[in-house]
Amino acid sequence: MTITPIAKSARVAKRSHRTLSSPWATAGAIILAAIWTVPTLGLFVSSFRPAADITTSGWWTFFAHPAVTAQNYVQTWNFVSSGITVSQTLLNSLTITLPAALFPIMLALLIAYAIAWMDFRGRHVLFVAIFALQIVPLQMLLVPLLKLYTGGVTLFGVQVFPGFAANSLGSGFAQVWITHTMSALPLATFMLHNALASIPGEVMEAAQIDGAGHGQIFLRLALPLAVPTIASYAIFQFLWVWNDLLVATIFTSGQNAPITKILADLSGVKGQDWYLLTAGTFLAVIIPLLVFFALQRFFVRGLLAGATKG
Repeated sequence: MTITPIAKSARVAKRSHRTLSSPWATAGAIILAAIWTVPTLGLFVSSFRPAADITTSGWWTFFAHPAVTAQNYVQTWNFVSSGITVSQTLLNSLTITLPAALFPIMLALLIAYAIAWMDFRGRHVLFVAIFALQIVPLQMLLVPLLKLYTGGVTLFGVQVFPGFAANSLGSGFAQVWITHTMSALPLATFMLHNALASIPGEVMEAAQIDGAGHGQIFLRLALPLAVPTIASYAIFQFLWVWNDLLVATIFTSGQNAPITKILADLSGVKGQDWYLLTAGTFLAVIIPLLVFFALQRFFVRGLLAGATKG
């Protein structure tokens, strides 16, 4: 009897599900999760301990001699570096992260759909070129981008892009958005292209027969089916930009500094106030945690909704 590819795939999926859902696999996952959580638990406990206890004993001694204080959080919240407060840096991080997460997704969706479902010469070469750009490290782009932002672009004697020198580099967020968008586009395009290309061709042809153009197909068919991939990439991009220090250090300054820059100053000039990092870290991760759990629920619903698309 010949085994069809569909039956073979179903058999492999069933075997994988049985292996991953076995008691041993569950126990291993619980152990790994516990090991991964222990440092975070220690940091969280330390953030509520007095400074003298943090600097003289391990966090696990809290359970034998509990002493709780909110002074670390109060001192961190009131910390001022270069005229900017922690609350302002949190707002700056949101201002940087939200557009830097949305822009590459919006652009990559258009590029990915065009390469996957629009027939034009060189689209496969273009996809390979975009995929290859993932190996270019962000550090190689910093100096050219810095020159671009300060000097602008001149073509045939005409300045087509004035740069940001007129506003003094670091006075705005545009250069940070552009840098993060450029560095994120290759991976975003690759992931979204794979998601859109997996849509059955019969579905796309049926939509075209019904008179739908590329705009309608993209908005009403391709975009809803790509929701799981969009949600998963949005989580990673948001966390990546929020935790970024390299781009923030080079392209922001003064009142536009994100939370990662003020955390670097929180420990003091000689590191004497390092214990404040325990509270500062948790103030910095509150918003990413909220975003992660919100998008995780959305991601699961998207997976369930798209599970029958084939």
